[in-house]
Amino acid sequence: MSAEGAVLNKVFGILRNELSAEEYVTYLQMVTPRIGDATRELREQTKDLSLDEIIKGAKEMEKKRILQGDKGGEGGL
Repeated sequence: MSAEGAVLNKVFGILRNELSAEEYVTYLQMVTPRIGDATRELREQTKDLSLDEIIKGAKEMEKKRILQGDKGGEGGL
């Protein structure tokens, strides 16, 4: 696992332990560039998901971003 991957795993563990599901979604909204009302959209899209499912999805998005060569610019992790 890369150093970035190890850090992300640690971050997600901390977030899982310290934030409620709504706080976690708010965090994602803050670090993910969006157009429109991202908080409302994320609440609607994740209302039936558990925190573990949200974290899994976030990890998958991060893996795709890394594989595409994005090093995390403005608004990214």
